[in-house]
Amino acid sequence: MALVSLSLPSPAASSPNRLLASSPSPSSGCAAATRRGLPAAGHGSLTQTAAPGRRGDARWRAPVSLSSFSSFLPPFFNNNKEKEDEEKAARLKEELLAAIAPLDRGAEATPEDKARVDEIARRLEEARPAKEPLKSDLLNGKWELLYTTSTSILQPQRPKFLRPYGTIYQAINTDTLRAQNMETLPYFNQVTANLVPLTSRRVAVQFDYFKIFSLIPIKAPGRGKGELEITYLDEELRVSRGDKGNLFVLKMADPTYRVPL
Repeated sequence: MALVSLSLPSPAASSPNRLLASSPSPSSGCAAATRRGLPAAGHGSLTQTAAPGRRGDARWRAPVSLSSFSSFLPPFFNNNKEKEDEEKAARLKEELLAAIAPLDRGAEATPEDKARVDEIARRLEEARPAKEPLKSDLLNGKWELLYTTSTSILQPQRPKFLRPYGTIYQAINTDTLRAQNMETLPYFNQVTANLVPLTSRRVAVQFDYFKIFSLIPIKAPGRGKGELEITYLDEELRVSRGDKGNLFVLKMADPTYRVPL
């Protein structure tokens, strides 16, 4: 069993809009008062004042600021968007699990089944993509394989009784950068690997040891390597994609499990 086959190998608040204009000059005020027979400004009398609301008089234009209105918009919309993404992801998880349930981990999947599962998985990845999963404690532990397109794991060319029919696990520890694949019935094969981060979601995988029947250690050849990208991750479900285009869907089985060094 090759580990690589198991996917290891607000608008912003703008500056306040202050609509201010220059006040009329004293000379213009005096001229207007003189024409109307009123005492001019500066001689103990009041200057003429435009009626409130009259267009053209900027003294009645109150400073306008959008900051108090717009400041709450980004968090409001961000919170709504996050909630919508969570709800959408929850629906897509249910849809994905329902689609893969009758497919015997993918061994019984038709090309149409594979296309449908891949489409649902991509919608889930888009709704809530994994953010820096290699820094997340959610990745650590033992995961059970629910579905894959990897023929090296499923061995669909073999008679059904010779295929791996027991539970298949994959374990990852980000603190030690170690990974492990474990088959159960009928072969109980294992493989361990070192991980080298390439990005915050993608690792290179270098196998070091295989174990036949969980007993006989065999050093892995130098060509035993691959890559893995974690595309969706939460407390229960992980979706990963390998460098050969294979899709993997796994559920958490034991978050306390540690990969041997």
